[in-house]
Formats: sequence, structure tokens, C-alpha cells
Amino acid sequence: MTFFLPGPRAGGLALPARRRFVRGLVAGGAVASLGWPGRGRAATGDAPVLTGTQFDLSIVETPVNLTGRRATAVTVDGTLPAPTLRWREGTTVHLRVRNALPAQTVHGHHTSIHWHGLILPANMDGVPGISFNGIQRGEHYDYRFDVKQSGTYWYHAHSGFQEQAGVYGAIVIDPIAPPPYRVDREHVLLLSDWTDLDPVALYERLKKMPEHDNYYLPTVGDFLRDAREDGLAATLRDRKAWGEMRMTPTDLSDVNANTYTYLMNGATSGTNWTGLFRSGERVLLRLINGSSMTHFDVRIPGLKLTVVAADGLYVHPVTVDELRIAAAETYDVIVEPTGQDAFTIFAQDLGRTGFVRGTLATSPGLQATVPRVDPRPRLTMDDMGHGGHGGHAGHVAAAAAGAAHGAGTGTQHVGMDHSAMGHVPTATDHAAMGHGVGGMQAHPASEQGNPFVDMQTMAPAPKLDDPGIGLRDNGRRVLTYADLHSLHGDPDGREPGRTIELHLTGHMERFVWSFDGIKFSSAEPLRLKYGERVRIVLVNDTMMTHPIHLHGMWSDLEDGDGNFLVRKHTIDMPPGTKRSYRVTADALGRWAYHCHLLFHMEAGMMREVRVEE
Repeated sequence: MTFFLPGPRAGGLALPARRRFVRGLVAGGAVASLGWPGRGRAATGDAPVLTGTQFDLSIVETPVNLTGRRATAVTVDGTLPAPTLRWREGTTVHLRVRNALPAQTVHGHHTSIHWHGLILPANMDGVPGISFNGIQRGEHYDYRFDVKQSGTYWYHAHSGFQEQAGVYGAIVIDPIAPPPYRVDREHVLLLSDWTDLDPVALYERLKKMPEHDNYYLPTVGDFLRDAREDGLAATLRDRKAWGEMRMTPTDLSDVNANTYTYLMNGATSGTNWTGLFRSGERVLLRLINGSSMTHFDVRIPGLKLTVVAADGLYVHPVTVDELRIAAAETYDVIVEPTGQDAFTIFAQDLGRTGFVRGTLATSPGLQATVPRVDPRPRLTMDDMGHGGHGGHAGHVAAAAAGAAHGAGTGTQHVGMDHSAMGHVPTATDHAAMGHGVGGMQAHPASEQGNPFVDMQTMAPAPKLDDPGIGLRDNGRRVLTYADLHSLHGDPDGREPGRTIELHLTGHMERFVWSFDGIKFSSAEPLRLKYGERVRIVLVNDTMMTHPIHLHGMWSDLEDGDGNFLVRKHTIDMPPGTKRSYRVTADALGRWAYHCHLLFHMEAGMMREVRVEE
């Protein structure tokens, strides 16, 4: 099947897009030269596109002005986002990364680059303290590895909050064999969240005032409306349950558009990033969520999105109107714009506090109508995994809240402490832990009486066919995980020899996050035997959505019956869900395993995985 892309200046794409990018940088900021790919490929974004196998990259501080105020970013070669790296499957790449941060900086003394979703040796993975020591100021690190895959990926810092400050960029890997589809043109759409605040100060604010961005507390008007629609008794029960949990149903994200400015390829909505097309072309859009803390819901009014790859790997094509992309996920979609000269690319945040838009157009300067942000969604007890238990939900919530304040939970939850002592559960352990009395979810002993656990789900479910909070019944066809089927079957084929169950836990008021109630600083590593096949079961005991990323190995998501569904590098975990995936421990060494919401990872939702002989 032919894979054709027009030359880099087809349709006048190159220069106007580049000028828009430069205006986003304050005069005096270093800007790397623009490297266009060779003929037969299209430009993949506003950042420079670097091709080949040898790369010299520098981590620097760069003045920027994205909001009307001068701020300082941490960048790769002075561009925001970082240069797009375009490689070819089957080659060996050598990347010399230099730490050129100034002596007086709030962004830390070392830096790093993690190649998200790439399968490579542990010492090339780029996580300070786990896979290497980091790159100290004035020094460099030589990354060298074979490129064994193709597709859409990205890279980012794994040092402090440098990812939030601007160290992130796209990776496009061209396949050896032609892809199973034909396109005429392609664009990278790299979504991100920016703040003029020093990210360290933002983290400190989250620790002191985690509710800062939650402006949308329930009102008396909301109560009266709910009472009319659901009845007074049901509304009172709902408010009582939320009150006992010391939480609000509108607290969907820790940081939102009240703090963030959302970007598309480094451009704000006002700048309006524009990608060109000719009517009737098949255009591949490489969607990357390079944000630190934001889930985006993406649609292009007037166009269908045909999803052909997830996290870099081909899937059976599925056509939708909209999709949710979690932090760190990537999707490849094909659109066929025709019938009008411009289409709005619209990406709104999960909490409906803001959006970023760009445009697909036949010539620069054209725009289309920008949709309104959808109504703000509200969590329900069913979203939290308490559905079907009636009044018991409030009792469970109160017990969990009591535990968070040192009251203990007594015998409310039956669980096993499979991590406090470094014990990894066997398949038998998992059977014992699956459900407690009355068919409700059991919980590990390390959660009981834990002052850093403020709630526990009691009736979690996979919810793979659920579009998610804010996307249900919106009149649009929305992608779900149940729609994703890898083009090729389970590459391993073995049944897992054992199962590890982990609970995603946290305390909203204290802004502490963890696995099984144990922060990274106190947790023992998870130990896997080289070559074994294991099943990981995740249970989300929090009211937040967590994208979970395992470094160095693929995560083979299962459906509700335990059948292989799709291979990914990041598994999103909405509240009240229990999802399982298989992992082949085929990568020796030490690996990071964490929530990809940056501040959740920093606050403790991270483990080390050791694959040993």
C-alpha cells in the first residue's frame, strides 16, 4: 500500500507556521534552526524537525511570553515545544544531551530525558535515581539505542518539574514496512498545559491549598435543581455522602484553566496554530498529550476521526466524533476534510474549565467557528465505585474519611498487606483479595487506618465501554477503550503466571498520592522475574483519573473477561474503575512505574519495578 506525503512546502505550510512560533518566544530567546524532513515527508509541527541518527540537544532556560507576561521556560535547544525527532525503525540513534542550565536556577541541578513508550535498555530510559544518576550541570549524557518500533511517541524530562516548565517534544518513527493505511499529509498535534508560575511554587500551593482551582462548588441552585429532578431524599443522601468524604463532586482536576493556559504545538488559542490541507486529502493527525496534569477531549466539528493507532501501535480502524486523551497517551487519527475551507480542532479539558483550539485550513489565516465549552460535569457515587450499594456508600465514605483522620476503619474492609513488607501477591493472594464480604471490593491492610487514604471504592468495574465523566450521552460518538483492538493479537500468548493487585490511593486535602497507601519514598520495589508473564490489576480508590505508565515494557490491556484487547504504554484509570493488563517482564533492570499526572507522581504515586534474573 502506497504511503505518500507531499514535500515540506506543499500548500505554503512551512514559513507562516514558523513565523507564528517565533512570535511566541520573547526576543533574545534562543531558537534552534528549522530542520525540515526530506522530500516525501511532511512537516510535523511548529517546532524544528530533526532527522537522522545523530543528535546534539541542550537543556537550557529560555524567556517566553505565552500569556502577555514574560516568563522563563526550560527548553530543548530553546524551543517550546522541543524539536520533533523523526527517526526510522531499524536504525540506531545516538543523542548527546547536555545540561546547559544556569547556575542560578530554580529548576534543579540535574536534568534528564525519558523516551516515553520506547523499548530500550534500562540505562537509556532517563529516570534519575532509578536508571541513571541524571545529567549534572555542564555535563552531558550519551543516549544510544536501537529503534525497534514505529509510530507516534514523545519525550520529556524526568527531573523535578522540568516537564511542566517546557521539556517535552514529539517523536515520529517511520516504519520499515508501509502502514496499513494511505494518507496524503500529516500533522503533529502536541497538546500541553503552561503556567507562568514557577512549577515548584505551584506544587507548594497544591500541598497547602489543593482546592485552589476548584471554583465550581455546588450551590443552593444546584441543590434545588437536583431535588426537583431526583427527589429531596435522594439529593440529601447524595450531599451527605459527599460531605462525609470531605470532597465535592466538581473536583475533577487539581490544576485547570484557572491556572493553566492550554497549548497546541506551543501556540495558544489566540495564536491559532494552523495546519494546511487540500480538499479531499486524507490527513493523518498525530495526537500527543504532552501535558503535565490535563486530560483533553478532542474533536473537529464537521469531521469524523478514524483512529488507526494508539500509543504508537496500529489498531483496527474505528471512526468516532470525539476522543479523550489522557496525559502521556498518543493517538493517530485520519480525517478527510472537504466541503469547507477551515475546520476547528477543539481540545477542552476534562473539567470544562478551558480549551485550546487550532485550525485545519486550505490557506493560512482562515478560521472556523469555535464551539462553546461543554457544561461542567459532576461526579456521582456511581462514578466513585459506590453505585448499587444505596445508603451504604455514605457509610463506606465515612469509614474511609475516619481512617484518614486517624479513626481507623475496624473491620469495614477485608484486605491483605501485600506491599508494606515488600510481598508481591501470588495468584492465590489475588483470589483472596478480589472481593470482601457481600461482594464488595477488598483493600490491602496498608490502607486501613492510614492517614493518607481518604476514600476507598467498594464496587469498582472495568468500565471499558464508558466514554467517561462529561462525555456520556453528549450526542457524539466518543472513543472508549472497548473500541480499541490491536491490529495484531497478543504478542506473548501466555496466560499470566501470577497476579499483582495495586490500589491507587490518595488524600485530597493533604495532596498525598500513592499505591496501596504507601508513598514512593516508603515503598519496596515490585520484583518481576525476567521472562515471566504477570497480570497487573489496578483499582482506583480515589476520585481522580490517573494515567498509569510502566516504563520499559508494554501493558496489554484485557477486557472484562480477561481477553487481550489492546497493547498500550499508558493505561488511564478513571475513578471507580478496576482494570487489568498483562506484562511480559522482558526488560532487565530497574524501571519507573507511576501516575503520569506530574504532581501526583511527585507527591508519591510511583513505584520502582525491578526485573531480575
